[in-house]
Amino acid sequence: MCRNIKTLFNFEPPATHDEIRDAALQFVRKLSGTTKPSKKNEEAFNRAVDKIGEAAHELLHSMETHQHPRNREEEAAKAKARSALRFANA
Repeated sequence: MCRNIKTLFNFEPPATHDEIRDAALQFVRKLSGTTKPSKKNEEAFNRAVDKIGEAAHELLHSMETHQHPRNREEEAAKAKARSALRFANA
């Protein structure tokens, strides 16, 4: 899984269009093996990002949960603490 793709479901406030698009872009970059496609492949690359973004948006907005929404700041603090532990041992 791409490390830069973040969990977007069940947050308050909900994921923005830009966050969903960024995740789709990272996914397409990982699949294609390139961060910037050639001019010849640019249209296909962008079309894939758009379609995956649409599918992700539909998924996130159709899923249901009984759990309380997570707090973005708390989750960011947890991730920062995990990162500090991980790289302190490196």
